[in-house]
Amino acid sequence: MRRGNKVLKVKEVSELIGISVRTLHHYDEIGLLSPEKMSGSGYRLYTDTDLEMLQQILFFKELGFPLKRIKDIINQPSFNRKEALETQRKMLLEKKKRLNQMLTLIDKTLKHEKGELELSNKERFEGFDFSKNPYEEEARERWGNEAVDKSKKKVSSMSTSEQKEMEGKMNAIYRRLAELRDSSPTSEESQEAIKEWYDFLNSNFGHQYSYEAFKGLGQMYVADERFTKNIDQFGEGLAKFMSEAMTAFADKNK
Repeated sequence: MRRGNKVLKVKEVSELIGISVRTLHHYDEIGLLSPEKMSGSGYRLYTDTDLEMLQQILFFKELGFPLKRIKDIINQPSFNRKEALETQRKMLLEKKKRLNQMLTLIDKTLKHEKGELELSNKERFEGFDFSKNPYEEEARERWGNEAVDKSKKKVSSMSTSEQKEMEGKMNAIYRRLAELRDSSPTSEESQEAIKEWYDFLNSNFGHQYSYEAFKGLGQMYVADERFTKNIDQFGEGLAKFMSEAMTAFADKNK
């Protein structure tokens, strides 16, 4: 791709894109987008590469990804911009399809309210789709299809009694961690308990989590309220404690 040589100051980027200077400064402060080039007077200078990354960030943001997660994704050594664009395109097309379905349903409902159209109870909910598992989607986005497919295959191959036994072990680990949540996540006892969680995941789901993936999973526990709510059923603040303990464990061992 042919690139221009011009670099832009933060105000020029703001005016070009329509994004506030404050937002760009925030991206810089949290390490999401920090241009390396500096002017003689100390101003950040945005290159074409920086603008490409900013576009990528805004695509992720449009799709509802939190900034913390966007940062994790684009900072991965394996991150590929072209592949990300292709995935984002598919996701946006799916979003467009869902929105069109919802708009059609709203139009039909409005006509029904005006007495212009009969709408059955079944037709009233045709635009809604609850068939997708949000946890599975989240995992697929974070680690790819292979890890999730292996996990599903391993669990589905278990008998009902084996699944219940595994669930019991998992809940026991959660309860042990919940008892420790007011202590330091880096303490010896906390690290022993979180290692038990790491070993449990690697032994029961048909996928070997790297330390980095384990750390990323912990970050998701606090970045995504669905995970937080689920985990905190065992004790308020457990998700945050586990996230910090998992980060410490991964950083120590990798």
